[in-house]
Amino acid sequence: MNYLLDANVFISANNLHYGLDFCPAFWDWLIARNRVGQVFSIDKVKDEIEAGDDELAEWAKVGDERFFLKPSAGIFSALGAVTNWVNNNGYTPAAKNTFFQAADYWLIAHALTSGYVVVTHERLADTPNKVKIPNVCVGLNIKVMTPFEMLRHERARFILAHNA
Repeated sequence: MNYLLDANVFISANNLHYGLDFCPAFWDWLIARNRVGQVFSIDKVKDEIEAGDDELAEWAKVGDERFFLKPSAGIFSALGAVTNWVNNNGYTPAAKNTFFQAADYWLIAHALTSGYVVVTHERLADTPNKVKIPNVCVGLNIKVMTPFEMLRHERARFILAHNA
């Protein structure tokens, strides 16, 4: 499987479970999986990350630019499909407006265009006041999972060295 990571995967990893300062193996794993064409994110997620003034923003700035994908030619028809689904599923105008201005909109379109699995911490939630990534993905037949599901599926292992 090939994966496309939401901004909250990076932010939560750094702030909670896999901080850059104490779990470099997670970040090394992401980079290694990117190099073999399996793990990516998008340029709009990079913009969100770089808006922070922290170690994660620096990580995104100095990383390989191939990690954060730019829109491909097919993205505009995919954006149309995402727009149609959101517009036809009972969301408030404010929820739609917020969604269409966020990286989530582009992330889902990238996944639809290229067949990626979307990785996010968001959960399905039927609320007219917020468009959730998993709801749109399910509605458009895009596979979605949490970062922990991705790591387990890929059998990622972060093991301390014996002399640590």
